[in-house]
Amino acid sequence: MSKQHPVVAVTGSSGAGTTTVKTAFEHIFRRLEISAAIIEGDSYHRYNRAEMREAIATAARRGENISHFGPDANLLCDLGGLFKQYGETGTGKRRYYVHNEDEAVLHGCPSGTFTEWQDLPKDTDMLLYEGLHGAMVTEECNVAKFADLLIGVVPIVNLEWIQKIHRDTLHRGYAEVDVTQTILRRMEDYVNHITPQFSRTDINFQRVPTVDTSNPFIARDVPTPDESFVVIRFRDPTKYYIDFPYLLAMINSSFISRRNTIVVPGGKMLLAMELILMPILKRMMEESKAE
Repeated sequence: MSKQHPVVAVTGSSGAGTTTVKTAFEHIFRRLEISAAIIEGDSYHRYNRAEMREAIATAARRGENISHFGPDANLLCDLGGLFKQYGETGTGKRRYYVHNEDEAVLHGCPSGTFTEWQDLPKDTDMLLYEGLHGAMVTEECNVAKFADLLIGVVPIVNLEWIQKIHRDTLHRGYAEVDVTQTILRRMEDYVNHITPQFSRTDINFQRVPTVDTSNPFIARDVPTPDESFVVIRFRDPTKYYIDFPYLLAMINSSFISRRNTIVVPGGKMLLAMELILMPILKRMMEESKAE
C-alpha cells in the first residue's frame, strides 16, 4: 500500500455493475483533475480465447474444471506484482484483451487475443483496476494487500445470472443452454474464489431487485434500477469518515439498515457512489501530495 501512488481496485464479475462504478470514477477524476492508469481485469487472464477453449477441454478430459473465476486461468501473481510496483514507483505495464471486432480495429489485434505489454502512462496520480480479482488471496499470491481501497460490486446471485444470460444471448450470440452450462461450470470457482473477496473489500455495493428473480433461467427481463435497491456496506465506516447523516440527507428515500450499512434506491446508485467516493479520493490525493 502506498500513499504516494494509491491503488484502487474494483472487484465484480462482468455485468455486476462495475460499469456504473467506472462512470462514477470518471466523473470524480474529471472533477478532481486526477490522472489515472486504468487496468482492465481481462488483460490478466492467462489464456487468449482459443487457448482458453483448449484449456477447458483438456481439464474436462481429466475430470477437472477451469474457469476465468479461478486462479489457474489468471496471472494473479503478476497482477499483485503490478499493484506492488505501482504503489512503490508509480510505474508498471499493462495490455488489453480484445473482446470484439470493434476493439480489434482499435488495437490492431484479432478479436479474442491480447495486445503486447506496454508501459503505463507516465506521471499518473493513481491506478484504478476493474475486474474479477482485485481482492484475491491465494496461497501463492495476495493481490488484496497491495490495494489502498477495495470496492466490491455484486448483485445478488440470481440477478447476476439473469444479467449474464441476457447479455450473452442478446449481445454475444450464445445459446441460452450454453450460457447456463457456463454458469454451472464456473460455480465452484465462484464460491471458492470470487465470493470470499467481498469479505475483504472496504466498501460493497450490492444491487437487490424488488421483483421476483427466483428462477433466473426463465426470466425475460432484467430488473431495472427503479425495481431495485442498492445495499452499501462499509467494513469500517470510521476508516473513511463516512458521514451517514449527510448521505441520508442527500439521497432521497435512503435508510440505515445496520450500523455500517446504508440502503439507497437503485436509480441513485451512481449518485451514492460519487458522494461516497469523492471525499475518499480527494483525501488520497491530498495525502499523496503531502508525501
